[in-house]
Amino acid sequence: MGARVRAARRIGNRIVLKALAGAVVLCGLQAAAQVEYVDPTIGNVGILLEPTRPAVYLPNSMVRMYPMRADGLDDQIKGFPLTISSHRMDELFRIMPGDEQSAAYDEETTRPYYYSTRFDEGLIRTEFTATERCGYFRFSFPQGKAQVVLENRKPGTMDIWRFSVHGEEQLNGMKAYVYGEFDKPVHGDVLRTGVKTRLVVGAWDAEKVEFRYGISFISVEQAKANLRREIPDWGFEGVEAKAKARWNEVLGQVAVEGGTEAQKRVFYTALYRCYERMVNITEDGRYYSGFDHTVHEDKRPFYVDNWLWDTYRALEPLQTLLNPEMEGDKIQSYVRMYEQAGVMPTFAVLTGPYACMNGNHAAPWFADAWFKGVRNFDLPVAFEGVRKRSLEVTMLPWSLGKRGPLDEFYAAHGYMPALRPGEKETDAGVHPFEKRQPVPVTLENSFDDWAIAQMARVLKKPEDERLFLGRAGNYKNLFRAEKGLMWPKDADGKWIEPLDPKFDGGMGGRDYYDENNGYTYTWDVLHDFAGLVELMGGRAKAAANLDQLFREPLERSKYEFQAKFPDSTSMVGEFSMGNEPSFAIPYLYNRLGEPWKTQKRVRMLLESFFPDTLQGIPGDEDGGGMSAFVVFSMMGFYPVTPGIPVYDIGSPVFAKTTIHLRNGKDFVIVAKGSSRENKYVRSVRLNGKVLEQVWFRHADVADGGRLELEMGDAPNRALGAGAGSAPPAGMGVLPEDLGR
Repeated sequence: MGARVRAARRIGNRIVLKALAGAVVLCGLQAAAQVEYVDPTIGNVGILLEPTRPAVYLPNSMVRMYPMRADGLDDQIKGFPLTISSHRMDELFRIMPGDEQSAAYDEETTRPYYYSTRFDEGLIRTEFTATERCGYFRFSFPQGKAQVVLENRKPGTMDIWRFSVHGEEQLNGMKAYVYGEFDKPVHGDVLRTGVKTRLVVGAWDAEKVEFRYGISFISVEQAKANLRREIPDWGFEGVEAKAKARWNEVLGQVAVEGGTEAQKRVFYTALYRCYERMVNITEDGRYYSGFDHTVHEDKRPFYVDNWLWDTYRALEPLQTLLNPEMEGDKIQSYVRMYEQAGVMPTFAVLTGPYACMNGNHAAPWFADAWFKGVRNFDLPVAFEGVRKRSLEVTMLPWSLGKRGPLDEFYAAHGYMPALRPGEKETDAGVHPFEKRQPVPVTLENSFDDWAIAQMARVLKKPEDERLFLGRAGNYKNLFRAEKGLMWPKDADGKWIEPLDPKFDGGMGGRDYYDENNGYTYTWDVLHDFAGLVELMGGRAKAAANLDQLFREPLERSKYEFQAKFPDSTSMVGEFSMGNEPSFAIPYLYNRLGEPWKTQKRVRMLLESFFPDTLQGIPGDEDGGGMSAFVVFSMMGFYPVTPGIPVYDIGSPVFAKTTIHLRNGKDFVIVAKGSSRENKYVRSVRLNGKVLEQVWFRHADVADGGRLELEMGDAPNRALGAGAGSAPPAGMGVLPEDLGR
């Protein structure tokens, strides 16, 4: 939507969507445009770790700006970055009106396309809006003393000449460049201190000063070209209007009806956060790659900034659904990164491959996109990269080194061995803080190798398919039947004892787990829930175990638990809503014959932990990683296993959700009678056909269609209860058999 008229679509009656200034017309009735529901302050106070930021940017774009402060309760702003290098990473350059290093503020307004605040001293107002590679500040000085400070955040230089400034900063082996202009004559002092520069810029007898600038990772000249192309003329309101229209166009791809105003704010804010990254850093057909430190020419856009440990579960599947062509471009960017750096990254930041967390999660991302019909990437080279990452690069957390002795042990025995309490580390490659993390390393690489096997079959590589399918079963080696939990083993194959799976294992449980304890990781077998259920003793026993997960006591004070597990926040029993490995768990009742419990749990979790408040995010948001869970769950379905192209039905929050697909078709979810009380699915129809199951294929979405759910205040315990009606959930599943 936004400033353009969308093509007429048919959903029963003909609905014509026309963009207006801040509103859309639906069947002749005005309703608030989607961007008006976005509240970037949601989550600006973190539960324990990092808050969200009230960031201004265009979807998947280079320039991202927010006020520099601790969180949404900090009453002082230390300036404004001209952009950032990556989500929650380096802030590049800094601008600040007045002459203070930090200042108290009030009257703050935040929108995805616009930011404004007023500083207490002098009542100086700052306003900002953005394009893809450029930013635009407007400063108002009621007392007439117009002055701004520009400076480097990192080693570099800045200079001023007449109306313009230019500069560069060094970061991790590359440089960022800026070229900017003021709208009136200015005078400036250049103060150089060591490797940093501070520009104090003033304008005579001015109450307003505007500053527009371009960012580049290629050169100052390219930054200037970006500015000339994207903001060729002065006029703050015009740039703001285009930014607003762009957001309405993107957010308008999903239209919801019903629900409360607060629920719409939560939903559209989550959807906005799902577009912070990856970011397209192509500039006039060229991009600087931090993966080989070379400027490349490429007709396709090059995307960076992804943390796949956080995003492969929900964010990338959401973007595969909404923007399949862009998703192929992002995956092809990973292919380029592999070709340039020689390693397939998991964390692909601006400056190159980042050794962070564990796993080889490019593999399930690639497989998921492929089996959902994304074909515009080089599958053979993508496969080569993830295969090499699995077999030649170490599995050790926070490392991209070569395969070592612990990797050799894994290859021979099928699990990462654990040290006993107090036992000294023997492998110099193990990170001193992150440790071995033997349980998640084994489980997550089992899933990643399953995904590689699926790609091998597509490419007709039977030997690789057998190899990686065998490795996909390694998770079974750490299931301790009498405990019903995933448990670490030592190199002799003996269970680690004594061990409290709720609490032991150093900070964050990293000696044995990672950010979560054994109760969460027991369920982290995305590719073979059927096998996990068998290990647990059948569906009834597994269902009882799942019930108990939400009821199991911490057996210690909350402050003691959170001091060790700061990432494992927002606990329900031993279930953590605040960390990504938990996302699929509430949906597992669909595989155990009790879908009504999924419906109950998901609604409870959304209502309890995702309000429209400063504390409305239950853990680290991770640049869309957590928000994508909200978007899917509020729409009423979720991609439990990336790589298997099906979705589990949950409990839609809205009476109607329409997804406008890029192929011009619509997928409509109608939840008749949905409300806070009516959270249970009583019946399911897909394109008029009655279903006895609580899942559907991606192909049912991609081709357009209508999912109709009758909602009620009491569960239909028969719906989806039969073993034959469970979603496909085992290593014997062939994703290609489930269609696109």
